[in-house]
Amino acid sequence: MLLKKITLHTILLLFLAGCGDSSAKKQIGEQVKSAEKDTTQIDSLTSIQEEEKFLLTEENAIDFFFDYQKDLKVNKVKLTTSMGSFTVQLYDNVPYHKANFIFLTRKGYFDGTQFHRVVKNFIIQGGNADDKATPEKRREIGRYLLPPDTRKGYKHHRGTLSMPSSEINNPHMLASPYEFFIVVTNPGSYHLDGEYTPFGKVIQGMEVVDKINKVRVGKGDWPFQNVYIEKAEVLE
Repeated sequence: MLLKKITLHTILLLFLAGCGDSSAKKQIGEQVKSAEKDTTQIDSLTSIQEEEKFLLTEENAIDFFFDYQKDLKVNKVKLTTSMGSFTVQLYDNVPYHKANFIFLTRKGYFDGTQFHRVVKNFIIQGGNADDKATPEKRREIGRYLLPPDTRKGYKHHRGTLSMPSSEINNPHMLASPYEFFIVVTNPGSYHLDGEYTPFGKVIQGMEVVDKINKVRVGKGDWPFQNVYIEKAEVLE
């Protein structure tokens, strides 16, 4: 932008230097001021648009996802991990959780996150990471929780995709939208029913989920060797 301003000034000054007519000089001078004003207005508008960048909050998240899910025709997401890939199908009648997962996938949130909690013969949990990029991505999307939706009749069978609740100031078991877990227990972990929200299931690649569940873990059930979600993509 600065280079354009300098170029414009240079051309006009050269023209003025060779022009003896005062009225022409005045007219050109006014055009320069007008051009500078337009440039300033564009810069100002860009700055305002950046400041007004949309962020999800606990006040607007439900309305946002209610509108987002209206025209949502897709319901499958493929997750490619450092240990292989698997595909999940999302339940259509759990709209907020489905919309949230699709939205975050399209935003690229899950790319580069990890399966940060692995409990043998129980679950693998993903969507977090021990780096600086993940909390930065969360800040750019917003801070919000989702209400539980446990009355659709879905149980925590083996392969079920469910959403953990936030552990901070959360008496109503609101769901932490950036994370998810997959049940590995055979035939299932039914003590979770009514507490957490199943919103999908693994339909391909369950052997990869089992493989992740067998990794060696340390304190806090975090794998000794990070298991990355390299790419999450909506299957259109």
